[in-house]
Amino acid sequence: MHKGFILLNCDLGAEEYIVEELKQMENVKNAYLTFGAYDVIGEIQTENQDGFEKAIAQIRQLSRVVSTMTLNIINPE
Repeated sequence: MHKGFILLNCDLGAEEYIVEELKQMENVKNAYLTFGAYDVIGEIQTENQDGFEKAIAQIRQLSRVVSTMTLNIINPE
């Protein structure tokens, strides 16, 4: 099992749209609106690193996503 987070900045006013898009994705377990340096945080869980990378690539291609930062968890439960 592989877990991690993706932090997203998006176009102004697109935050709720991005959260709803993330919640519909199979490997996204949670998505949250945030205040601060990033607009949205997505929690990702996949079977392996390859699946994790594919999920990140899919998220980065969403329209209205401006930039992302990925955080890999080193030792998931």
